[in-house]
Amino acid sequence: MTAKVYIVDDEQAIRDGLSWLFESCGIQAETFASGEAFLDTYHPDLAGCLLLDVRMTGMTGLELFERLQQSGCALPVIFLSGHGDIPMAVAAIHGGAVDFIEKPASDNQLVEKVADCLRRDEERRQQMAVAETFRARLHALTSREVEVMNLILAGRLNKNIADELNISMRTVEVHRARVLEKMGVNSAVELAQALAAHEALELRQGTQKN
Repeated sequence: MTAKVYIVDDEQAIRDGLSWLFESCGIQAETFASGEAFLDTYHPDLAGCLLLDVRMTGMTGLELFERLQQSGCALPVIFLSGHGDIPMAVAAIHGGAVDFIEKPASDNQLVEKVADCLRRDEERRQQMAVAETFRARLHALTSREVEVMNLILAGRLNKNIADELNISMRTVEVHRARVLEKMGVNSAVELAQALAAHEALELRQGTQKN
């Protein structure tokens, strides 16, 4: 899916101006006149970032932000406000927003912030793809292969694994080879490193969702 900056503002002149600015810099933009309109088209696979006006008729930017967070949305969010509401800015940042920019904002500042958010979201999506591939590899292991993998990770030698599972050393060697092949690694050290990296990523993503 193409990454975009999603602009939510109830003033058409601002929407049009921001859309032109980003498109002129090679950043695709899509505009919405209200938080409700964005929610009508939102789905979890959207890629990019969200540029939100704070004060809008109907649903406010903060209310939209809270709704999206409750749904598990991970799009980076930048707030725009013409009112210099410091408590609102603090609440937005504490709530997980990337930044809070006061109108009128510098064109260069906005483009740089949005470009940074797009890079951040791309990195997040790549990490998710890696994690999904790793989970699929884990699920492809048989129950016996999982047993062997856990013993390998515990530092057991083939002979010890064979004795513990009451199977031949040749069978252990076959299972070990299959585990390494299915997990896409060449050694027990690489397997341990891959699992540690996966667990760290899962923990980080879980923290972000909370």
